[in-house]
Amino acid sequence: MPAPANPRIAVLGFSIECNKFAPPATKAHFAARTYLEGEAILDEARRPTPTMLPETPGFVAAMDAAAPWTPIGVVLAMSEPNGPVEHGFFEEVVHAMTGRLKAAMPVDGVYFCAHGAAITTEEDDPEGVMFERIRDIVGPDVPVVATFDLHANVSDRMVDNIDAFIGYRTNPHLDMRERGEEAAAVLGELLAGTRTERVRIRLPIVPPTVTLLTAAGPYAEMIELGQSKMNPAIMNVSVMGGFAYADTAKNGLSVVVTARGDRNAAASLAAEIAQYGWEQRARFYPKLTSLEDAVQKALAAARDPSLKPLAFADVADNPGGGGRGNTMYLLRAFVEAGVKGALFGVIYDPPLAAEAHRHGLHYNFDARFNREETTKFSEPWTAPARVAALHDGNCVGRRGIYAGTRLALGPCAALAIGGITIVVVSHRVQCADPIFFEMMGLDIGMARAVVVKSRGHFRGGFDEFFGPGQIVEVDLPGLTSPMLNRFEWTRLPRPVIPLDDNVSWRPPAL
Repeated sequence: MPAPANPRIAVLGFSIECNKFAPPATKAHFAARTYLEGEAILDEARRPTPTMLPETPGFVAAMDAAAPWTPIGVVLAMSEPNGPVEHGFFEEVVHAMTGRLKAAMPVDGVYFCAHGAAITTEEDDPEGVMFERIRDIVGPDVPVVATFDLHANVSDRMVDNIDAFIGYRTNPHLDMRERGEEAAAVLGELLAGTRTERVRIRLPIVPPTVTLLTAAGPYAEMIELGQSKMNPAIMNVSVMGGFAYADTAKNGLSVVVTARGDRNAAASLAAEIAQYGWEQRARFYPKLTSLEDAVQKALAAARDPSLKPLAFADVADNPGGGGRGNTMYLLRAFVEAGVKGALFGVIYDPPLAAEAHRHGLHYNFDARFNREETTKFSEPWTAPARVAALHDGNCVGRRGIYAGTRLALGPCAALAIGGITIVVVSHRVQCADPIFFEMMGLDIGMARAVVVKSRGHFRGGFDEFFGPGQIVEVDLPGLTSPMLNRFEWTRLPRPVIPLDDNVSWRPPAL
């Protein structure tokens, strides 16, 4: 059947990755990143440098280019990864979302920008709750298309209440805008009458974050297998690595296939990809470098200019996974060992940044880190420092996941401590873009060592400086440590790889 002329499409979303072990996410965290209602969503999505992640701008631009449509902004709430969302605020978002959607009825279609790894202080499947509420409002025949981060933890309720499931295919997430554009194309097809079948298979594998890169490795191969099997019956193949630190019953590596009306095709392909993943299970174990070895590598790079410079990833304190971005283990070790020619970023410490701004440039003082932080692992530490640079923190991302995104990091300071320069920020963010150093006047190309508080997204931003062989992932304590046996799990399905021995699996009957 022909698609409706000038279709009314609701645009909404709720996107946050939640680490159960981190402090709760509040309304203020969303307000600091992106919280929009109504027409403000469309206005922001169409700006050259929006504050929101690229899926929604990609969707809106593709819809604008395709044909006349009537977009209806509902609610879009996004936050940097954090702890569980305060349930009262989640209910506030759901109330606003359902109220605005009801008022906008009838609609011809719905686009939802999700993350997929949210939890609240009371609910382990908030996306499922939202999709169910949306379906109740729009009815069974209105197509609902959703995009997801590839770290989504997928439930049946999520899959059953939407018509198309579209997950990222790259990690670092460099295809966010493309997935939004894909959602627009898929929605156009659904508006023209295509009906879908979705099949999800979850494996008893909860992959550590460092095993989920898509340049190479078992996860990359699963994604590549799915893409190689695309055919007219298959609309989308999404392989979701999941996010261990949510600690929910729906955790686990999942394959979601959306087919054009052919459930057998979806089931067969999902089973083939899942079987391949299971055969690769021995490869989903992390391999990290000890702190002692990391220090020696940094010292060697500083001493010998013939060696290539190195990037050290503090993967255990990744703000992109709910880490606080302020543990001192690596910085303290580098300072005590006398490492020279190093850049370190970014440390989340608003009081320290504010103090540096009060003192002004070139002031020497005792920098007290984590004076107000009470989170486990974020221990206080003091060192003599000089204020090397100051900045208001307003910038536009240059490369990787933040490219073209307008960011507000709050008052920032570069502090020189021995042979190391540390960038301190006031709004918590992972160090995934060179702009965080460059806006402070720091030359990454001249550094012998660059330390980033990031798990993997820095690879998409710093690849012009560091190839894969120049990256050192350091084994440290922290809220996002890939060593999953260091956490106390309460809701994770067990037994699972890599936590347990003698894990078995057989393909389910679909």
